[in-house]
Amino acid sequence: MANQFSNRVYGCAIIKSVNSNYNADFSGQPRKLPNGTVYATDKALKYSIRNYWKKALKERVFYFKSLTETMSPRSLDETYELNFGKFQETDKTKLRLEVLKNILTCLDVRLFGGTYAGKTNISIHGTCQITHGVNRFGENVIYSEQIMSPFRNSNEGSADSTMTTLGTQSRLEEGHYVHHFSVNPKNIEDDVERVNGTGLTDDDIVKLKEGLRRGATYYDSAAKSGTENELLLWIQLKSNSKLVLPSLVELIDINEQREIDLQKIQNLLSEEHIVSEIEKIELYYNKEITKVINEPENSVFIDL
Repeated sequence: MANQFSNRVYGCAIIKSVNSNYNADFSGQPRKLPNGTVYATDKALKYSIRNYWKKALKERVFYFKSLTETMSPRSLDETYELNFGKFQETDKTKLRLEVLKNILTCLDVRLFGGTYAGKTNISIHGTCQITHGVNRFGENVIYSEQIMSPFRNSNEGSADSTMTTLGTQSRLEEGHYVHHFSVNPKNIEDDVERVNGTGLTDDDIVKLKEGLRRGATYYDSAAKSGTENELLLWIQLKSNSKLVLPSLVELIDINEQREIDLQKIQNLLSEEHIVSEIEKIELYYNKEITKVINEPENSVFIDL
């Protein structure tokens, strides 16, 4: 049986985006806060991680788009049956437990949770919570450029019906998105007990770290070319710790020289009541590409 993971974790993942569009809104523009700062939703990072698990690690991922033979997106219940076969239970209570037991076997559900609103209704509080990513680089320069399609406008009533169509694509000149995350294995303990299932394991954590380190780089589309994993900070508390850490997003500074400054995090983790609660600190990045200054004391460097 796999070893259970019982520690709580805090950390952050930094995604670098150069002449790229890490997370567009529905107009195709990089997302912006009201003050003009560029940001990305937690869904952008989770999608890249799920995509990496599914395609690189061949894991079964439940909350991921799939198409039928006629190229229509599957519904939630159709996705369930694709993964687990037909529903077996007819009693409402037993059906809820059947669905809960099955979807908890999926890595993304154990880590990110999810809401099932189909033939039955279930809500699972995932063990890994990820915040929106905020650009901590000083500039938020967005530019747009026109692109041409090789096909003419099919609207015969249009004055441009004999011309090839033009489109627009938008990019962020440079951004360094910081996502804060936390891991708490106790979030799914009650659900696991209800179905006599398996909770968060050491193997799950290995795969989570791998997704946080490689997912954005692995997902290489035309719009996201130039978006890469830059750094992962992993702060693992002792198994009996009750310590609660604040969001790390505002504690990271990235200067004009593209140096990632962890001074504020170092100050936080050096406080007496905090340092005694920490089991280990891991820092993942590529020293050939990324410059990190003021690393936390006792942190272990691991190549990204």
